[in-house]
Amino acid sequence: MDIYKNALRPLLFTLLKADPEWMHSSTIRSLSWLGKTDHQAPASWINQRLVQSFCLSDARLEQNLFGLHFPNPLGLAAGFDKDGVAVPIWSKLGFGFAEVGTVTFHAQPGNPRPRLFRLPLDKAALNRMGFNNQGAAAMLARLAQRKQELNLSVPIGINLGKSKITPLEEAAKDYLDSFRLLKNFGDYFVVNVSSPNTPGLRSLQDAPMLSSILDALQHENNAYKPIFVKIAPDLEWEAIADIISLAKTYQLAGIIATNTTIRRDGLKTKVIDQTGKSPQEEAGGISGAPVKERSTEVIRFIWQQTAGQLPIIGVGGIFTPEDAWEKITAGACLIQVYTGWIYEGPAMIRHVLQGLLYKLEQSGLNSICEAVGLQGKMEK
Repeated sequence: MDIYKNALRPLLFTLLKADPEWMHSSTIRSLSWLGKTDHQAPASWINQRLVQSFCLSDARLEQNLFGLHFPNPLGLAAGFDKDGVAVPIWSKLGFGFAEVGTVTFHAQPGNPRPRLFRLPLDKAALNRMGFNNQGAAAMLARLAQRKQELNLSVPIGINLGKSKITPLEEAAKDYLDSFRLLKNFGDYFVVNVSSPNTPGLRSLQDAPMLSSILDALQHENNAYKPIFVKIAPDLEWEAIADIISLAKTYQLAGIIATNTTIRRDGLKTKVIDQTGKSPQEEAGGISGAPVKERSTEVIRFIWQQTAGQLPIIGVGGIFTPEDAWEKITAGACLIQVYTGWIYEGPAMIRHVLQGLLYKLEQSGLNSICEAVGLQGKMEK
């Protein structure tokens, strides 16, 4: 971790000022190659080294949730592997699960570049990618082609979004079309109605609109795949309560809290180098440390409102074992990382998991599931 943080990250971020999207694309290509050539040298040797370096197996971190087995609670958030090209590699980097997408029914290029920015002073990223992806049919073809050889040891979720060309009033059919294609290839599914980068998308979080989407999916869900809804951190408590009610009505597996924020208050970054403008002048969602506190508040609220009966996947601003522990004890049974992983490096996963084991020992607990909602339990 120190080599990455003290040498490689400063070289890429500061000295070379490498474009974040170029770096991301290069990383995904490399990881995709490792996954495709897993049984061939030198990729097989590299994969073995990855497992030895980054994976941590301990029964205390395992959980069985909504019919799936999770070897540990730390997963890769949606947005990194948009097209599911690196699915075989995520378990070898130490993740307990991974979420691919966001995928839309229609392939789309996303928003104009530049559209991804680092904010190092804030340990954050600003993105307005716009659901750039190759479409649900392309993901289906890729996953179907490799299904026989994908002996995956971790659950893989698929995050579904609305195609930009689809009118809001036809959103339910758009999500349904993607789900129909992919329902046999994801272990769980996520209805993403909270990205700020598709016009009007967040309006789908309103109860009537979201209800139509969930109704369509559950009628099609004859394989009983777990379905989640991913919400924004910027919602008012009343709106979150409405979504909780819908989650119960439509028997969702749970809620993912939260997506990126459109708030800009408290940022230290004054000017973004690529554009010469302030973050306040740039469209897009902020991820990383600035969303940490709010996402934890939302997790705690959902846990309290549901008496801990609705599974929560917590995401937003996780960099350290302490950040992860805070999310879990607030009520998240699983957690996800993206921006923190970019800043901290690949060794972060093992470091966080080791820290969680230490926290369990400190608290006298035998399993990570005993820590879920611990803050609320102690207050009672």
